[in-house]
Amino acid sequence: MVPEKQIAEFINRMRQAAGENLQSVILYGSAADGEFHPKFSNVNLLCVLRDMSFAALQAVAPAMKWWTGRKHHAPLLLAQEELERSADVFSIELLDMQQQHRVLYGEDVLQGLTIPMRFHRAQLEYELREKTILLRQRLLLASGNQNRLWEVLLGSVSTFATLFRHALVAMGESAPKSKREGIQTLASRIQLDPSAFLQLLDIRETKSDRKQCDVSDVARRYLTAVQQVTSAVDKMLDSMEPGRE
Repeated sequence: MVPEKQIAEFINRMRQAAGENLQSVILYGSAADGEFHPKFSNVNLLCVLRDMSFAALQAVAPAMKWWTGRKHHAPLLLAQEELERSADVFSIELLDMQQQHRVLYGEDVLQGLTIPMRFHRAQLEYELREKTILLRQRLLLASGNQNRLWEVLLGSVSTFATLFRHALVAMGESAPKSKREGIQTLASRIQLDPSAFLQLLDIRETKSDRKQCDVSDVARRYLTAVQQVTSAVDKMLDSMEPGRE
């Protein structure tokens, strides 16, 4: 299911274009953790270059255009120092990348990366608040249109599943291996109904047909659960701050 041949061709083109400037290419996300779905998932690549000058970027532009021309998202392009100094602002993303990745070329620049967990908690609260607000807006705009409602729900479930997993990490638990496990574990910790999330994952994985589901009912249970998690995590993180009761 993962387009391995296209990935291999991209790496070959990057090596030819960048030469010694290419330090590493790393696959991360669902394509690396076994939960890749061609219809919903992206192939996420991190390319680490030693030189990030305009000339260096121009050199690899044809390889990047070839890759995006195959309807893939553009790879994340960073220098190693940038990667290391970004751990305080992209703690969720980098922690995910560190825990689930595959080195395709060069050095494993993620292995020894230090993620400051105090910033992880702050980013988690921000991301949950922001994504909850965006979800409400999108559900409102999709109101009355079943296809658009399904797009909103199916398009956001992976993001919220990731944030739910990080809520467990912030609670001091080990990161669950799968989206489904993370949702179920968090539901047992804060007493919420995970059924809408599990239904959406079943639809994504073609285990059930969305035509057999009432999209408005799924949306109602989904939004309720998202808001419950956001509120619970907010209170939990406040209680963990020094001087707060």
